[in-house]
Amino acid sequence: MELPMTFRPPQSLSRFNAGSDVNVLEYELMAERADALGRHGLKVEKAIAAVTGFDRDRGRPEERQRLLDEAADAVWAFLIQREICGLRDSRDAVRRYGIPGEVMARLGIVRKR
Repeated sequence: MELPMTFRPPQSLSRFNAGSDVNVLEYELMAERADALGRHGLKVEKAIAAVTGFDRDRGRPEERQRLLDEAADAVWAFLIQREICGLRDSRDAVRRYGIPGEVMARLGIVRKR
């Protein structure tokens, strides 16, 4: 005789009703938003490191401009993803990631490719 198997979600998920498909979907969407935010954060870190690591004495000015543009694009996408997650104030992120003013000044600018 086989006993029925029961499932009890972790206590951290107690606000999500296990019997409701909508709440399970909400949980999955929240997890995807958090994952996307983390991926965007890594892109910002990499782009900012490229800008700060650029050697002005040896590098070409147009190369630095390209790095600034790429960093601005990464930061713009990151800040939009933060807003999607409900994080409206970007001052903490700017400070935490050490985003230079040069990059912040370029946010939202559409450039011809």
